[in-house]
Amino acid sequence: MDLLGIPSTISWVVYVVLLAVKIFAFVSSLLYSAEHYRVADKWSKGGWVAVTGIAALLQGAWFVPMFVNLALTIATFVYLADVRPALAGLRRR
Repeated sequence: MDLLGIPSTISWVVYVVLLAVKIFAFVSSLLYSAEHYRVADKWSKGGWVAVTGIAALLQGAWFVPMFVNLALTIATFVYLADVRPALAGLRRR
């Protein structure tokens, strides 16, 4: 068993999981209308689509500073934890 390969395997798994989460958030942000965002009193649809789309595109890009990728990852999780449930709650009514 090569112990030196474990960190690179973990890094690869984290990269793939974060990429999948960011793509999911991007697609989810596209599914709701601009009216849903306004009624839920959240940032505009264009803003969330741009942030989640840029986050998915720049995931793992070698030229992006780590703090930018971290900020985009946090923004993606904010969308998934706060905005998406509010938008989904509007559909259930």
